[in-house]
Amino acid sequence: MNSRSSQTMPVLIWRSVVQALVVAVLAGILLSFVYGLVHHYQDKHRHIQQLAALLTTSASTVDGANVVAEQVNILLENEPTIQSIVFYSTTQPINEVSPLLDDWKNALFADTVSFNYPVVSKYIGNADSKRSGSHQRLETALLEHKSESAEKTASITDATENSTLIGYINITMDVNILRMHWFRSILWLWLITVTLTVLFALYIFRKLNWPIRDIEALVAVCNTVTKNPELEQLPVIPQRFNFQEMVQIKQALVVLFNRLQDTKQGYEALAAFEQQLHNKDVSLDVQLHNFQSMISHELKTSLNAIVGGLQLLDDDTLSNEQKDAVEIISNGSDKLVLSLDQIIQLNQIQKGQIRLHTNEFNPLQLIADLLAIFEPIANQKGLRLVSNIHHIDYSLYGDSGKIEQVLSLLLSNAIKFTPAGEVTITSQLTHFSKSNRWQISVKDTGIGIDSEHIDDIFNPFFQVDSSQTRQYEGSGVGLPIVKQMTQLMGASIEVESMLGVGTQFTLTIAMPNQQQSRQQRLLAGLNIICFYHQEIGSLASELESLGATVICHQKPQRVIDEMSNSKIEMVMFAEDVFPDKAELLAKRIREYERTESDKRALLIYWYPQHRVRYMDSFEYGLKAAGIDYCHSAAYKGKALGDLLKRWLVWT
Repeated sequence: MNSRSSQTMPVLIWRSVVQALVVAVLAGILLSFVYGLVHHYQDKHRHIQQLAALLTTSASTVDGANVVAEQVNILLENEPTIQSIVFYSTTQPINEVSPLLDDWKNALFADTVSFNYPVVSKYIGNADSKRSGSHQRLETALLEHKSESAEKTASITDATENSTLIGYINITMDVNILRMHWFRSILWLWLITVTLTVLFALYIFRKLNWPIRDIEALVAVCNTVTKNPELEQLPVIPQRFNFQEMVQIKQALVVLFNRLQDTKQGYEALAAFEQQLHNKDVSLDVQLHNFQSMISHELKTSLNAIVGGLQLLDDDTLSNEQKDAVEIISNGSDKLVLSLDQIIQLNQIQKGQIRLHTNEFNPLQLIADLLAIFEPIANQKGLRLVSNIHHIDYSLYGDSGKIEQVLSLLLSNAIKFTPAGEVTITSQLTHFSKSNRWQISVKDTGIGIDSEHIDDIFNPFFQVDSSQTRQYEGSGVGLPIVKQMTQLMGASIEVESMLGVGTQFTLTIAMPNQQQSRQQRLLAGLNIICFYHQEIGSLASELESLGATVICHQKPQRVIDEMSNSKIEMVMFAEDVFPDKAELLAKRIREYERTESDKRALLIYWYPQHRVRYMDSFEYGLKAAGIDYCHSAAYKGKALGDLLKRWLVWT
């Protein structure tokens, strides 16, 4: 993981350029210093060699002592870098090598450097006495000069005779003085160089400032876009210099901003379309509710009047033909009433208005009651109604009324679509440690169902034979009711059929055992008001299955009246209640509690899954109105009970 602190590109560029310039200047100064000093040292060395050649030439003559003394005097006075000149006589040659590496070392680190130059005489043998006197005069001259100069001395050592090599002149150079004079000589050159370097650096900085300004302008635009999410138009990006990279970044930013705007417009259009769909769903729900009310109050009321009128007819006063006509009308009205009842019930299931009412029942007794009802109908068609029970007498815990209704619809269908043969109902019961599984199958030897239609038979109003000449009557809502009721109970249903052979429906229901059913009644003794707009949903059924007493109301005033008449621990707002309506009722409840009651009820607003992303827009207002918790309606069973218990403890 990179732990470096973030930095901007302009700062990085400035730092890099400054560091590069500093390194370049230091390297240039160091190299020029070393190279210049060594070169100056080598020039001085060559100059001393030339002077030494002049001295050795003068010293090699017989009468050169005075000349050498005068030359030495001049050199010591005019060459401050020469520290001393010494003559010593020797007959042994000295091998002296000055490689280039020694020049570098001496120029940089030495304090003084000595050079030896041989003095060779042409006057040997016949001129010994003269040479000896000449040596003495050279020694005397150098000693006299030494006494005159305290800092720069010259000494003469006795030389050996009878040899062409008279001796060596040793010249010592003061390197410190050489460096000081060199520094003084190049000081102005360095000042000029540094001045030019600074000017050149300023020029480079000025050129670098061009892209840096463009980068800063781009960063400013990015900050504007970041801090203003509702920005609809990208600000102008000033670019003083058309650098290719900056132009490409600018174009990419423009393209991304345009894509973001297109996405935002698409999202807004999608949100508007979703709102339209929601409004349309609400409108359809209203129309469906009105349709259901029309069926319940208008059609069914009229049919009940017809059925009641037919029942009031006196059979004794009717002729046989009239009796047949009345019977036909009565049978038709009964079928129409049954169809309307099934349509209403299917609509109620889809809207969540049907709730489970669990109770303890005997499965053997339930099957026996069904056989007693349908056996005469099967005998009338010449069918045999057979039951196969594979378990002993046992008590189960569930909604026996809805189970009986599902089995009644399956048996009715089986008898209706079986021209000959038998209808068999089979019951199997499996016990587990914490639950029971009851499996009931209804099998017939009827006409069967084509495999391509099996997935469609649970759709409302679906008919395998939809022609006007179809043989079997029916509204097509029986099996959809079976499917919806099965899902409501948390059960499953499977279909196996073969055309011309028969069909088998298998219903599998998972039920708690008696011990578990007692443990699951977590909310026993609680009185809960469920306030809904149009649909109660499955919330009330879940609460009742947990042992709570649920009172459902659709009018806000009825909720207030109920709280004044009963002890209410909790008020729940169903999923279809809009936040503004829940907020108004919550304020009324809290106002009532402050003025009329000394108890405080727990208020909970359940919102559907599709409103999760809008929660921030209504949660604050609801809690400010007095609602304790806002939660997604995703909890069921024991999880719901545990959640409510925890909220009650916290409150």
